[in-house]
Amino acid sequence: MSLSALTAVTSVDGRYHSKTRDLSPYFSEYGLIKNRLRVEIAWLIHLSECADIKELPTFSAQQKQQLWALHEKFTPEQAGQVKDIEATTNHDVKAVEYYIKNHMQKMDGMEKHLEFVHFACTSEDINNLAYGLILSEARESVLIPEIKKITAHLRAMAHEFAGDAMMAKTHGQPATPTTMGKELANVVYRLEQQIAQLQSITIYGKINGAVGNFNAHMCAYREVDWPALAESLIADLELHLHPYTTQIEPHDYIAELSHVMVRIHTILLDLCRDIWGYISNNYFGQKTKAGEVGSSTMPHKVNPIDFENAEGNLGLANALLAHLAEKLPISRWQRDLTDSTVLRSMGTAYGHAMIAYRSLAKGLNKLNLNRAVLAQDLDHNWALLAEPIQTVMRRYGIDNPYEKLKELTRGQTIDESTIKAFIKTLDLPDDAKQQLLDLTPATYLGHAEQQAKHI
Repeated sequence: MSLSALTAVTSVDGRYHSKTRDLSPYFSEYGLIKNRLRVEIAWLIHLSECADIKELPTFSAQQKQQLWALHEKFTPEQAGQVKDIEATTNHDVKAVEYYIKNHMQKMDGMEKHLEFVHFACTSEDINNLAYGLILSEARESVLIPEIKKITAHLRAMAHEFAGDAMMAKTHGQPATPTTMGKELANVVYRLEQQIAQLQSITIYGKINGAVGNFNAHMCAYREVDWPALAESLIADLELHLHPYTTQIEPHDYIAELSHVMVRIHTILLDLCRDIWGYISNNYFGQKTKAGEVGSSTMPHKVNPIDFENAEGNLGLANALLAHLAEKLPISRWQRDLTDSTVLRSMGTAYGHAMIAYRSLAKGLNKLNLNRAVLAQDLDHNWALLAEPIQTVMRRYGIDNPYEKLKELTRGQTIDESTIKAFIKTLDLPDDAKQQLLDLTPATYLGHAEQQAKHI
């Protein structure tokens, strides 16, 4: 059976491929091979530019151009050629080495230098840098832009709904009013803090041999400053040198990155559940689309499926990211292979994240605020004013204000006339009493509107 969206084992590359295809250049097997190729070529060129490695002359501009063309013009079809080599070698990194050597034999003056490809390297020297490039580029080109799009959409909604009064729910019960815009502003601020952390994480790499000590390097060329050469290569790849490693880069930065992503997803999951609840309460309606079906048996329904899809996929992403964060920094002694197969699941983790981002964005675009429902809820809950009334009573020294409001409101049906009659009995200055008489659940908003507007 040939591989297609219908025959793919996971939904990431099957049903939801349209939402995850932007990750393919990075997290696919093709993306990994291409980045391995980049690292191998960059290392070879750096070796050629080291004056103390006399057996390898500095490459000409044309030779460098030919080498870099192997990476820049690398196609999925050429990745297939690497996989054909791997079928014989049974080693994925060695297959990339042989692929480069095969092409160098066709380049003028390069056939003498084949054995400097992958010189003194262990496979992990190439792999850790390839994964570092994948994560760095995917973070900047796809992940952060997608999260920022959602944040920008929420910011626009926070501004639009800044003054739309809404009854809050604490413990699921009617509580002090807020505005819909302020509640969305809360999410925007949280996301902004995590995006800043995501951007700040340093991505490390190493190219220091079998156990991190440049052992083979120094046997071949003791006079070369290998740590400096390694740092130069890694800086050119726009990564940062990790100077103390075993055979593997310890992956602590991947744990950091994974944990930040988990927090971002937890914030978004929290948002999905809140929006789901607001839709259930009819605070939000959803725009319909001709031809769409909400339920297979109940024609009237418009289910909040986009938020449910996002919630489910955020959970899947977080489960995988949590495992990445917990597992990858652990390696038996100087190296075991458990990280290799786990690293290959990063694309699955971020694939589920992308599905969630796209579903959430789609759901947010469907929302219509039902202002009449918000107003009706507030008008049915005049007991919400018990808080400001008892607080003003405290200011002016009236005894037992909390207890008096508790006796008036708890478990009782309270309307506007009940509240205003109680206010009129209070021994308060005229201006304070009038302020309370003018107050309604819809105007008891504190600083909510200003906060929403200022996010």
